[in-house]
Amino acid sequence: MAKRNNDNKPIEDILKEFVQTNNLQSGLDKVNVREAWANLMGNGINNYTTALELKHETLYVHLSSSVLREELSYGNEKIVKMLNEAIGKEVIKKLVLR
Repeated sequence: MAKRNNDNKPIEDILKEFVQTNNLQSGLDKVNVREAWANLMGNGINNYTTALELKHETLYVHLSSSVLREELSYGNEKIVKMLNEAIGKEVIKKLVLR
C-alpha cells in the first residue's frame, strides 16, 4: 500500500489548487454568473431571460421582451457592477442585451 502525503492542508486550499490545475475557473465563473443573475434580477426578469452566455469577460443576455431589453440597457453599467460584487471578483466587463 502506497503512503499518502498528508500535509494537512485546509480543504479550501486543496479545492483552489484542483481548480487551478485543471483549468476549471472559467466554467465556475459561468455558473457563478448564472446564479448571480438569477438572484439579483428576480423572477420578473428571469421569466424573460432565455439565455446567458459569458464569453471573454462579456455577458450576453438574451431576452424575449424588447421593452425589458430597452429598460435594462439604461442601467447597463450598474448591472455589471452589481453582478461583479455578487460574484466577488471582476468577471464581467461588458453586458450585451439581445
